[in-house]
Amino acid sequence: MFFKRLISYKYFIRLAKRIIPWAFLLSALFAAVGLYYGLFDSPRDYQQGDTVRIMYIHVPAAILSSGLYMFIAFMSVMYLIFRIKLFPVIARATAVLGAVYTLITLVTGAIWGAPTWGTWWVWDVRLTSVLILFFLYLGYIGLDSAFEDREKANMGISILAVIGVVIVPIIKASVYLFATLHQKSTLFASGGPSLDPAMFKPLMLMLIAYLLFTVGYILLKSTHLIYKEQLLQAYTRQ
Repeated sequence: MFFKRLISYKYFIRLAKRIIPWAFLLSALFAAVGLYYGLFDSPRDYQQGDTVRIMYIHVPAAILSSGLYMFIAFMSVMYLIFRIKLFPVIARATAVLGAVYTLITLVTGAIWGAPTWGTWWVWDVRLTSVLILFFLYLGYIGLDSAFEDREKANMGISILAVIGVVIVPIIKASVYLFATLHQKSTLFASGGPSLDPAMFKPLMLMLIAYLLFTVGYILLKSTHLIYKEQLLQAYTRQ
């Protein structure tokens, strides 16, 4: 019963309006504290110096760039199975933000890599697979805009998302299976995080800030898409 209420547009919008302002407010607070500790309290790296501080922007964006695509794929599978129209709405609301996070990952990674590796870009598996993920996001957004019929668009983008999700494990495994300049995960290492606690704290604060902003944005964008759909339906009935 609760699930049926939750997936209805009316209940979803009412719930979203309660969450959105708190998500954005808490995101701003966590980001402010995280940036303070990251810029002024965390130590310089003995090799990278102050350049290492880019990770407080880069790492959360990198985690969410893949995580949001997996979320889109999950919403797409749910739509293909149950044909509930709220699921592709949420997926569509997620796509632009996922593309932005992937672009941030690529740009900050290049800025971080230039002084560390001595080059802005290398065509290794990790960097190339993240670039492919960015193009997948753009393809998803473009395909969504290519259809006038909403049902055909939902079907097309859902199939694309499910097929494209194979890139996510490739991104994750690339640093372990292939030769790459990119370092292995220090946050999700098998023995636990291998970061200095003074670096780990602001990184976690920034990750929480990103997550809260993501929740607020997806809910806000989803409500706008629902309103747009309802206005279009009302217009076509006239």
